[in-house]
Amino acid sequence: MAGKKKSTRKYGKAAGRSVESAMRREKRGTLKSGRGGKGGTVKSRKQANAIGLSEAREKGAKVPKKKAA
Repeated sequence: MAGKKKSTRKYGKAAGRSVESAMRREKRGTLKSGRGGKGGTVKSRKQANAIGLSEAREKGAKVPKKKAA
């Protein structure tokens, strides 16, 4: 019988912290979209999540590659 495969984390701890920070900023109303935060204030949780993952990617955290649109 084959042993149970140990699952590996899809996202690293640093990525989780980055998303958590982005969600908190969105809640406070200080999270901005766009290059250099020059866009409007982020309203949706989905967008806040995406920004958090993007920031984590920039910092080199373990985050899966973005799917091509």
